[in-house]
Amino acid sequence: MMPTMYNSTNSAAGDTEKQFIDAKAYILAATTKDGTNLYDHLAHCLTRLLNEQPRNSADIFEDISKNVKSEASRPQQDTLRDRAAPDSEHTLAEEQKPLFDKSDNVEELDDEALQSPLPNLLECAYYFEQSGIGLGREETYRIWLSLKQLVDKYQFEKVRFWGKIFGIQKNYYIAEVKHGDDDTADEEDEEEQKDSEDDKEIEDEEQEQEEDPLPKPTFKPPPEVPKEEKGTGVNKLSYYVCNHPGMQWVKLPQVTPAQISQARNIKLFLTGDLNRTIDSYPSYPGVEKHYLRAQLARISATTHVSPAGRFKFNDEEEEAEEEGGRENYQDNEEFKGGLLSLLIKVASIFILNFAGAALSELIDEEFNGWVHHVQHILPQGRTKWWNPKQDSDKGEENEEEEEEMKAEGSEEIEPESGPPLLTPIGADTEIDGIRPWTAKISSTLIPQYACAFVRSNLWPGAYAFARGMIWENLYVGWGHKYAMTDYGPQLPPEPAAEYTDGPDIGETEDPSPEEEARARASQEEAAEEGEEEHEEELEDDEGDD
Repeated sequence: MMPTMYNSTNSAAGDTEKQFIDAKAYILAATTKDGTNLYDHLAHCLTRLLNEQPRNSADIFEDISKNVKSEASRPQQDTLRDRAAPDSEHTLAEEQKPLFDKSDNVEELDDEALQSPLPNLLECAYYFEQSGIGLGREETYRIWLSLKQLVDKYQFEKVRFWGKIFGIQKNYYIAEVKHGDDDTADEEDEEEQKDSEDDKEIEDEEQEQEEDPLPKPTFKPPPEVPKEEKGTGVNKLSYYVCNHPGMQWVKLPQVTPAQISQARNIKLFLTGDLNRTIDSYPSYPGVEKHYLRAQLARISATTHVSPAGRFKFNDEEEEAEEEGGRENYQDNEEFKGGLLSLLIKVASIFILNFAGAALSELIDEEFNGWVHHVQHILPQGRTKWWNPKQDSDKGEENEEEEEEMKAEGSEEIEPESGPPLLTPIGADTEIDGIRPWTAKISSTLIPQYACAFVRSNLWPGAYAFARGMIWENLYVGWGHKYAMTDYGPQLPPEPAAEYTDGPDIGETEDPSPEEEARARASQEEAAEEGEEEHEEELEDDEGDD
């Protein structure tokens, strides 16, 4: 009989414990709109009752429950409560929200409206991804939408995504554009340039109107190398930058030879602030946006390559080669037509063989399958050499002076020269025994559908791929050139001497007191003799009268 009673007691206790667990689970699961469950609410109410211990606790329990609820969820209009600041992810999402706004007039777009210089960025990103290069599909798509905003705002003939340069605080996304005939952006640049020139003239006038102007030095600095005009040389293309896809694109100014030359002498990390001042030696003629523009010109001139035969020179450029170098090129129609004819006429097996032969040329060890299609920048900071002694407004006197200088045997300045356009990258100079380029294939398992790509060892982060008619260049890096040794800043020059020591220059000994007394006595005698002579002359003049 005892075992039976023991089992019934255990079963009753188990049922009670189960009911307690179920009830507690229900109280924990019952939540309000703000996420507070009944268990926590009751715990807060009981805690307040035990802390305050009012006499009429049963009467004011409903008021205590309301107060606890109101304190847990304050209205949004209350500004006395400290709210958490939005994080960087939410801020970035708000900035990029306009990228995904849909157009309401999609059905009204015709074929002419759909023609746009906007590149197919996802297609290029796919081939770069095959080679292990890129920024990710999500980031690439946002960049694509941001480029669309830029294209819709201005009239461009050609637009391409140049790359991404990392910064300490913010990064730079760069778009390379070629302006069309109707360019509103250039008008803004001209106005800014005129304003800066007007400000300089006002400062010069103020200095001239000063009561005590500073003395002007007689030293004449060497002539400043003029910058290349818009559409030529390093200023052939324009660049727009932004810190995040979705932010406003900012156009970089034109680059000058002095900015390119000084950028070769310094090395610094970008911050993401275009107007940051640069503290360096030698002093840089500009702010961060000018340094960034100079780095873009240097990287483009060295790393932008294309498959050999993709471009050719026209007849006018052939004649210009004798005058000073060819500057422009055009698409090679034979290169395009030949590939299309092969795709149409030959069978698939021959197409595969043709693709394999093209890949073998692009990854050749001699690097003859790739050529530079951007002009080389000379040490002067220009793509076309400028003679400092050349003056378009020379007169007869200047010509005579130049003939006299030649007769005296003055040295002539040797013009600078560099490799011409469409030079194979195999002719590039090695970096202390290291090849400047590395060529690979994206897949050795399935070479029929692989693409060839090259990587620059001189500018780490610069890549180029090619497959058939599709090719593109991309840069993702810090904007620094490779160096075998650690960077050492240039030291300032030694202070110049005040004069040159020689035998004719020397210090004299101080005279003794006796010598000083004899010198004073001789001066006084000379003065007395002068007065006597003057008096005699006056007396003679009076006698004559």
